[in-house]
Amino acid sequence: MPTRQHFFFARLRWLRFFVVNSVLFVAFVAVCTTSQTPPPPFRIISLIPAVTEMLFAVGAGPQVVAVSSFDRYPPEVSKLQRVGALLDPDVERILSLRPDLVIVYGSQSDLRAQLDRARIPTYIYRHAGLADVTMTLQQIGERVGHSREASGLVKSIQSRIDAVRQRVAGRGRPRTLIVFDREALTLRGIYASGGYGFVHDMVDAAGGEDVFADVKQEAVQATTELILARRPDVILELRGDPVAADMKAKEIGVWRALTSLPAVQNSRIYFLDQQTTVVPGPRVAEGVELIARALHPDVFK
Repeated sequence: MPTRQHFFFARLRWLRFFVVNSVLFVAFVAVCTTSQTPPPPFRIISLIPAVTEMLFAVGAGPQVVAVSSFDRYPPEVSKLQRVGALLDPDVERILSLRPDLVIVYGSQSDLRAQLDRARIPTYIYRHAGLADVTMTLQQIGERVGHSREASGLVKSIQSRIDAVRQRVAGRGRPRTLIVFDREALTLRGIYASGGYGFVHDMVDAAGGEDVFADVKQEAVQATTELILARRPDVILELRGDPVAADMKAKEIGVWRALTSLPAVQNSRIYFLDQQTTVVPGPRVAEGVELIARALHPDVFK
């Protein structure tokens, strides 16, 4: 027959069981709470055109309330408010829109400090290589509540770029001068791609060899003397703004002054004015395909 002592030890065991499990439960709840991602934002401001494209591409367009002065794609951005850009962000307007996420450049330290003081979350963006485009796309998708859509888009982009790499594999890689800016109708003020950054990587994926691959920076200020020394097989001019056909012909004609260049002798000067070649956003695979068609036209007949 149970004694009073038996009841005492039974109650002690039950109390110990209750305390231990209560502690474990509280710890479990605490871990779950701290590991939860923040709720997706519903009032996003993007100061980076490439990231604006990403937001719309993953289905977060309805969450965007304002964009930069330079955003043009997709067409829906034409209806949104403009809040400045890299060098001239309109802080007062940004704050008045009550955003719950602002996407800024890494170099915008003053703006970031003001947003921090206002307790407005930020996503910090930095230019980098082609692989970083899909990484940023995945991160943005997760941050705004569209992780699944971002993952699908990343796979599609990688698949298209891999398909281009396969098509040009084993073929000669033309030495390519990649120009993204110069003074109109002259060979002054030439800025070319160096051996770092997404433009360099796009040309590499498209089967070209950057003539400034050894210069580990995004941009090279190239004189005609330097270009003559590098002897490119192809000159590839990239622009984000549309250029009229007659102006393209004139700009291409300017290069004919450098008669000793293989690119000039073989008429391999191309002028591509599609944003897909200069914006590190979700359309980069299209940009790689366009560049590959210029570098290896026989492969894409």
